[in-house]
Amino acid sequence: MSSFQNIVTSQPQLLTQAHVIQTDAEALAIAKKLAEQFKLNAVKRDAERILPYEEIEAYSQSGLWAITVPKAFGGADVSSYTVAQVIALISGVDGSIGQIPQNHFYALEVLRNTGTPEQKQKLYAEVLKGARFGNALAEFKTKTAAVKHSTLHKTQDGYEVNGEKFYCTGSIFAHRIPTLVKDQHDREFLAFIPRQSPGLELIDDWSGFGQRTTGSGTVKFHQVAVSAEDVIEFDRAFTQPTLVGPFAQIMHAAIETGIARAAFEETLIHVRQARPWIDSGVTQAVDDPLTQYELGRMIADVRASEVLLKQAARSIDAAKPNPTEENIAQASLDVAKARAHSTETALKTSSKLIELAGSRGSQREDGLDRFWRNARVHTLHDASRWKYYFIANAFLNGLRPPRRGTL
Repeated sequence: MSSFQNIVTSQPQLLTQAHVIQTDAEALAIAKKLAEQFKLNAVKRDAERILPYEEIEAYSQSGLWAITVPKAFGGADVSSYTVAQVIALISGVDGSIGQIPQNHFYALEVLRNTGTPEQKQKLYAEVLKGARFGNALAEFKTKTAAVKHSTLHKTQDGYEVNGEKFYCTGSIFAHRIPTLVKDQHDREFLAFIPRQSPGLELIDDWSGFGQRTTGSGTVKFHQVAVSAEDVIEFDRAFTQPTLVGPFAQIMHAAIETGIARAAFEETLIHVRQARPWIDSGVTQAVDDPLTQYELGRMIADVRASEVLLKQAARSIDAAKPNPTEENIAQASLDVAKARAHSTETALKTSSKLIELAGSRGSQREDGLDRFWRNARVHTLHDASRWKYYFIANAFLNGLRPPRRGTL
């Protein structure tokens, strides 16, 4: 068994009551402090693939994993822009840690839209105490990404789940693993399966060259029993007007925007240390006109991604009180613009970091390549070319984009 195929036997323990954040401002202040803390060993974690167990525990205990819980259930229910800013801040110092809670927030958004009051009361209460939700959504062995083989069968005591999932980001650190399954009528459900359930096998076999410590490996389910109260409707989150899709995508855009901003700031540090190009006629790299030109383009690109991210978040929040076909479509398109731009910006900026740092930027101990590797792997979630297609189709032909989590 290789080092990337470890059976995970440890069970995360739910500690004492986590801190409960009250406001958007408090969430951002805590995120900034945690970002400073997580930055300290980020290069080492990436280089040696050290899974961030302690960091994730601190992250959830800080209260930040509960900031989308509705006020009626005791949460802060912060704005979408605050969620995006928190994710961008953390992603800038460690792209892996920045991505890990994405599916946790996604599951909570599905719960908000299709869960019963009793299910919301139960699961929101767990999250406020510090519980973390992973994910088991995607499948690796099907012909297309749309095909799902994992099943949900009714039993005398509830349900039984069978199947195998991959790209299960965050599940290694999770107390529950929300799992996408189909019943005999081909309806889709999300089963919030406790990590300690008999028949659940978690395998640390994620070997991506970027986002190396997200723990996005395999989860197998063999006759796993799940209570009926832990199974919620999933397909209804997309057959009716909801913000599940654009909310899922804005978090991805935030991850990439955070990586882009951090790569740019790292570029400034290394350009100040770099030697000028021999033909530049200057004695400092900061005075090299072609370096300044490239930095100017980076500044414009990063700022544009940040503005598009803010606009998309405001579009989501504007639709939140009364979601309709029209404002959901507008939010989806605004998020698609942000996501398409952030994909390109993260890739360009992280590549220019190494170019402008010069030969010194290739030294392994500095770990500058992690920004590009993290951006490249994360941007594979969805193709930006298809986002541009849907944007153009809306403007040219008035066609609404599809309602799903990948736009």
